[in-house]
Formats: sequence, structure tokens, C-alpha cells
Amino acid sequence: MPGNYYTSGEFAAKAHVTLRTLRYYDKVNLLHPSARTASGARLYTDGDLVRLQQILLFKYFGFSLAEIRELSLAAADDSVLLQSMRIQQKLLAERAEEIREMQAAMDETIRMMEEGSRIEWSSMLDLIHLTSMEESLKAQYVNTSNIAARIRLHREFSVNREGWFPWVFRQCGLKEGMRVLETGCGNGALWTENAGRIPQGVKIELTDTSEGMVRAVQRDLGHDPRFSFDVVDAQDIPEADGSFDLIIANHVLFYCEDVSRALQETARVLAPGGRLIAATYGKAHMREVTGLVQEFDPAIVLSADHLYEKFGLENGAALMAPFFSDVTCRRYEDAIEISEAEPLIAYILSCHGNQNRLLLDRYREFREFVMGKVKDGFHITKDAGIFIGKK
Repeated sequence: MPGNYYTSGEFAAKAHVTLRTLRYYDKVNLLHPSARTASGARLYTDGDLVRLQQILLFKYFGFSLAEIRELSLAAADDSVLLQSMRIQQKLLAERAEEIREMQAAMDETIRMMEEGSRIEWSSMLDLIHLTSMEESLKAQYVNTSNIAARIRLHREFSVNREGWFPWVFRQCGLKEGMRVLETGCGNGALWTENAGRIPQGVKIELTDTSEGMVRAVQRDLGHDPRFSFDVVDAQDIPEADGSFDLIIANHVLFYCEDVSRALQETARVLAPGGRLIAATYGKAHMREVTGLVQEFDPAIVLSADHLYEKFGLENGAALMAPFFSDVTCRRYEDAIEISEAEPLIAYILSCHGNQNRLLLDRYREFREFVMGKVKDGFHITKDAGIFIGKK
């Protein structure tokens, strides 16, 4: 090993992979060696070992090599890598729990077959469900990573020090005895960040369309008897009329295929006098970020849809008016001031557009570009708020 480097053979032996695998990962721009000798031989470092570990763990979760390339774009940034590993840690715990459940279901099925008993096909369905969880874990990783990147940018670099989730929580006005529903609860940050402020006598149902997200939130908050959890689409809420005093939809409604149907369902399950708190943003929100990436490459589109056109600060009141007797808007006064490139890059990579594909072979160039733009400070407009609809 010359200096602090490993030769290809030493690195392959240390990592328990083949030389062919290392050559292929280099060829497809997945894992380049940190250096080369004068003759062109590959040289690797311990940092490369960490990146290889990430690649192999992504493979374990079922991602394709093309997907791993996109997920690993910013892996060289330590804080991004740390956040990724924390999320993977949670997913490994979930995978271990699923394997235990699968083992129990398999044991029971085998026992019944050996005893000649009638097989409970519900147990077989449980096995089928558990063995098809791979796509759920993949989606959960992507969703959790994206949410974490966005929350970090806003939490650490926003001018308004109260923070978005404490501010939204304050607008809720929770009181003893209230029945609360959150649709699209995501990672549950509204509740984990305000844990000490939740009244004891409330009942809170947390729902999301992602089964993986619901399981993750349940793992964090399931010990608290005030919470219940379910996989629910806001357009089809399986609850009786008048079931809730408060419904919270935090940046959720613009993802619904039919916003009017979601609002109608929300109004239906609210009790008379109940309230909907619907958070969204306007067309000026984060506009400087769009300008920055398009200056680098005009072909980059951070979002295929202008979500604020479906339900935004400009049109939300009109969309809610048919279903609520009184609709008011409260804006969250804030902006982002940042002089660090990495959190902003992580936010950009978390968006739902084409940026990851277009940056695959230009990441280092893009990173240098962003570093130059933010080194003297970079201002980002925030245009977000909530509508409060009273039934």
C-alpha cells in the first residue's frame, strides 16, 4: 500500500469484492478510485471504502445501479453521508423486524403443514406481503432522505428562528379532548419537534399514503398512547362524518390528484365548528434556487409540476371556499440566508425534477459552481403559509 492508498487488489480483498466489480463500478461512474499511479493503476482510500459500503447497502435495499448513482451524487459530503447512514440505520432495523415477522409466519405455516392442519391462507398472504416489501423500503429511503434534506435547509438557515413546525403547531391551538387527524404526516416532524407542548388529553391520528413512512413514524411515536397510525389517502378518508375537531394537511393537498375531492372529504370528517389547517406555498417560494440551477444548466427543471398552481397561496382560499364557511390565510414571514454549498446542494438533489439525471456526470463541476455562488452569502425567498378553513 503506497502511502495512505490501497492498490486495487488490497482494496478488493479488504472490501470482499472482486477486482471485476471495482473495474465495473469505475466504468459506470459509480465508484472512482481516489488516485492512480503513473502507470494508471487504481488507488483507493478508506473514504472509498465508506462509499463502497453505501453502494452495497443500497444494493441490499434493492436499488438498481442507475438509482444508486443518483442517490450517491453527494456522498462525498460528510454531512450528507451521515444523514444517509442514519436513515439506512432505521431501515435496517425495519428490515430486521420484517425478517422476524417473516420467520414467525413461515414457522407457523410449516407447523400447520407438518401437523396436517388446514393452512390459514391469511398467514400465506402475510408472507406474500412481507416478501414484497422491497419497493416500500426503497420508496421510504428516498422519501425520508428528501424530507430530511429539505427540513435541514429550512431549520438551519432560516431567518425566522421560531421554525416552521413550531409555528404551524402554534396555529393549531390544541386543547384537551380534541380529536386530531394529520394527512400526509411524513416523518412526523410536526409532533416530534413539539413533543413537550402536546396536551395530554388529545387523540391524534397520523396518516400517510406511504406505508413505509407510517411505520417509521409509528416507531418514533408509537410509545405515546395519544397517537394512532394508518395508511390513508386524503381523498378517501375511512372515518365517519364529524370524526375530528382539527385536520392538518401540511404541504399535502397539492399532491392530491383531485384537490376538490380531498377538501370535500376533509370537510365531511370534520365536526361542526372544526378546522382544517392546510399549509402550502406561493409562486415566489425558493425562486432563487430555480434561478441558480438554470444558470448552471437551463435544461434543469426542479419540479415537473408547479404545485402552487394546484393548491397554493394564490388560489387556496378560492379552492376551499365551497367546503368551508370561513377561510383565512396566515403567512409565515421568513427567508433563507446561506453561505454553505452542501445543504443547498442536498436540497436541490431532493427535488422531484430531472436534476439528478442531468448532474450525474457533472456533480463536481456543479458543486464548485454552487460554492462560488454562496461563498459571500445567498438569499432565498420563502413564500409559505397556511389556510385555516372553519366548517
